[in-house]
Amino acid sequence: MDTTSAPAAAPLAIGVIGAGTMGLGVAQALAAAGHQVTAVDPVPAALNSAPDRLRAGLRAAVLLGRQEAATTGSTAERIRFTAELKDLHNASFLIECAPERISLKQDLYSALDTLCSRDTVIATCTSAIPVELLSIRVQAPERILGMHFMNPAYAKDAVEVIRGKDTGDATLARAHHLLHTMGKKGIVVHDAPGFVSNRVLMATVNDAATVVQEGTADATAVDAIFQDCFGHAMGPLRTADLIGLDIIVDTLHVLRELTDSPQFTPCALLARLVAQGKLGRKTGEGFHRYATQQA
Repeated sequence: MDTTSAPAAAPLAIGVIGAGTMGLGVAQALAAAGHQVTAVDPVPAALNSAPDRLRAGLRAAVLLGRQEAATTGSTAERIRFTAELKDLHNASFLIECAPERISLKQDLYSALDTLCSRDTVIATCTSAIPVELLSIRVQAPERILGMHFMNPAYAKDAVEVIRGKDTGDATLARAHHLLHTMGKKGIVVHDAPGFVSNRVLMATVNDAATVVQEGTADATAVDAIFQDCFGHAMGPLRTADLIGLDIIVDTLHVLRELTDSPQFTPCALLARLVAQGKLGRKTGEGFHRYATQQA
């Protein structure tokens, strides 16, 4: 499935909170589907680099056959970047891609509750934080759900949709409709720390990193086992590099806090790579080295 064949639909005014790797990818996918997007990020460096990173993402989408080259200009024009949260007040649908910090996200939802209409759907793209911990900060929790896009958002056909205990049927239907306009399908799961994807993936990445740390195999061999023996498209450590090792560590900390399970304590190698600024593809080096940096 690709955005060149996504169904035509009336464009929506959609807000994306966060212009980092995930937020920008989501904004690109929405704009490619014809929606008007306002992307908010309070960090100047993220805003300043966003146009260049967007152009790189659009080139990648063309190379992958996800978009026609002739449409990239109009896609870019549909995205407005701003540092002001108040610029989202007219959005009918919000997708929150803020950093993976429980208190930060909770404060954000309190602010959004006073800013937005009670008809505005707010979807969190959190990696592991339960929807319920965020929906308790708004007066209409039935409009909150999770939409866990995978990186790069413009190239993935499915989205993990998390239904919180208070998520309404209408909210779920609006989320499915939005994904349909983007040429994507939603796979619905129940609310829990890490949901399905990251409850399983983060433990796997942490164990894979531990195997490298202990000298059982290097990163190349670990990934080859998963690709060549199990038929995975990408091994766990290249997957971690694609996600960003800083995000991996943040997600592990959240899972450790919420589950009290020691399996989610980041291993020393993961922590060391992050401390050294070796975050994966976006910095050019993580468990593997990359010829060019990918923002």
